[in-house]
Amino acid sequence: MSGPALEWTGDGETVRVESWGRSAVRVRATLSGELRDHDWALLPPDPAITDVGGDAGPKLTVTETADGAVGTLVQGDLRVVLTARQGMDGQAGYLRSSCHLAFYRGDRLVLEEEHEGGALKRRARQYDPRGAGHRLTVSLVGPREERLVGMGQYQQDLLDLKGSTLELAHRNSQASVPFVVSSAGYGFLWHNPAVGRATFASNRTEWVAELTDQVDYWLTVGDTPSDIARAYADATGHAPMMPELGLGFWQCKLRYTTQAELLEVAREHTGRGLPLDVIVADFFHWPHMGDYRWEEEFWPDPAAMVAELAELGVALMVSVWPQVSYESENYAELARRGYLVRSDRGVDAQMSFQGPSRFLDVTHPGARAWLWETLRRNYPGVSLFWLDEAEPEFVFYEYEAYRYHAGPAIQVGNVYPQLFSRAVAEGQVADRQAGGAARDASGPVNLVRCAWAGSQRYGALVWSGDIHSSFESMRRQVTAGIHMGAAGIPWFTTDIGGFYGGHVDDPAFHELLVRWFQMATFMPVMRLHGDRSPQRGVTAADGSARCHSGAGNELWSYGEAVYEVLARHVHLREALRDYTREAMRAAHEDGQPVMRGLFHGFPDDAEAWRIGDQFLFGCDVLVAPVLEAGARRRRAYLPAGATWTDLATGEVHDGGAWVDLDAPLERTPVLVRDGALAGLVGVAYRGAAVGAADAG
Repeated sequence: MSGPALEWTGDGETVRVESWGRSAVRVRATLSGELRDHDWALLPPDPAITDVGGDAGPKLTVTETADGAVGTLVQGDLRVVLTARQGMDGQAGYLRSSCHLAFYRGDRLVLEEEHEGGALKRRARQYDPRGAGHRLTVSLVGPREERLVGMGQYQQDLLDLKGSTLELAHRNSQASVPFVVSSAGYGFLWHNPAVGRATFASNRTEWVAELTDQVDYWLTVGDTPSDIARAYADATGHAPMMPELGLGFWQCKLRYTTQAELLEVAREHTGRGLPLDVIVADFFHWPHMGDYRWEEEFWPDPAAMVAELAELGVALMVSVWPQVSYESENYAELARRGYLVRSDRGVDAQMSFQGPSRFLDVTHPGARAWLWETLRRNYPGVSLFWLDEAEPEFVFYEYEAYRYHAGPAIQVGNVYPQLFSRAVAEGQVADRQAGGAARDASGPVNLVRCAWAGSQRYGALVWSGDIHSSFESMRRQVTAGIHMGAAGIPWFTTDIGGFYGGHVDDPAFHELLVRWFQMATFMPVMRLHGDRSPQRGVTAADGSARCHSGAGNELWSYGEAVYEVLARHVHLREALRDYTREAMRAAHEDGQPVMRGLFHGFPDDAEAWRIGDQFLFGCDVLVAPVLEAGARRRRAYLPAGATWTDLATGEVHDGGAWVDLDAPLERTPVLVRDGALAGLVGVAYRGAAVGAADAG
């Protein structure tokens, strides 16, 4: 146990509220047995903050009452009141005990447990027996007028989550990160990796875990979303400093099928003078899933490939899937060691894409160590990995059917993507230190398709999964990026143009690609990817089939007119490098999202809490992406408290107003706050070379 605490016991239940950071507490409760010290996401609190003495330190008081006691814990700006009562239950005919928790920011109540309701006899902490544990429901009441953001990535375009019900489970393109930020000035982490549900109704909030052993949540208060983000990063870990290769452009497609093909693209890209930081070797470059190595016929000399890319100034990222095929050279060893996820019933196959397979069980420390040792041995010279299928993507999401080393999937499954990132990141850091590399804050960074609380401290760059190529889908990614940032995951990206549904010769898709590319220029990481039509088959020398490849997905694949716009924006991204680096530094040092809702920078502007189709890139850049086919103008809201300069025209607008902005196909509306980025204003869209040179 850590820090000063209030603790209550009654009727077999134990409730503990303890200081856990500046203006923050952790709450745990169990109906029987001892409280568990689960470290799913929370780090031990810093004693210099939690246990500081004097007026700044935590204060505990307990006052006896006629029917119980009132305990108060004050930690910074947070005041927690625990009211304990004992009395005769007339219907039951015996004494019953209860306790109620309320959380205040100063003197203002921001959240409390639902009251019993007299004869209603509601329970704010409802334990329903389920096997060796419980199905748990925690019911809380917040301000009816509050607005809620965060919770990770759900494929919807709602910014305010008040009134929403969200599944606490991962799926392809859904990442459940159970941290929510309220406009009332609190942040709440559901510190429980069980599959469940969160409902943010007007009358109450309900958190449900389908199978668990205890109540466990963390709460902080702050004057602004920035304060809450800072406290959350202190509690669950800060993202590393993004290395330089994360600030520019990344090239990818499904899929470069050979070493020669990938090198040809990198040579062409750099030969045209286009900035390129990373190129990606996608899935099925291996003989079988779970082999974790190159297939020699298609990739005959990886060391030479890595060396040539390095000479071009380009880093290589390699795809890693957690699936292990029955045919893999590693299957027998992994099965024998118990390093694979198990099916509790039926045939032990959890995915059947390109053949039946099981998932590597990264909740097992031995499996995590095995994975990193295998990657470092088989991919020498590669320092970037694409951790795909990280939910993991069961062929059907029947969570009760699967079991991990850490427990049933329904009880612990949501922690899987965090531990997948951890397996690789901890190995990378250890190898770097063992090699005598100078200690600094940068890296690691690995692309991953899902996340949970704490993933950010393992360098998780989360992308939004296999999304459709449509303007509707593009709009949802704006909201998803804002929510991911609010949920404490500052590194976010999407497949520019969407993953599937785009034809390389379709003018309608060209327009979508251009608009998405413009938006992505101002996202945390700018990455082009997708499975473009028409697809082509791939066969080995012996005539056996391999996974297909999509059509070309390079800047020059869509015709000269499209190329000119895309190339200009790649150079614009490069011109923003110094600014992007500082936004990444704020994420690392201060826990601030890189892609932010308008409310994050302007919490006192009520309208800013309603805008889900615009975003801030760092502190000073406001992006109003064009999200409708055929649109050549865009109505945008400019938050109060600043002036806003159009990056393309230099026109200055006062904040606190809606404006109609020109949005010709060659650019999307972007404005900068209070004269920031003066070197880019007026030249950003004039031409690739001019924009880059003048900005420098």
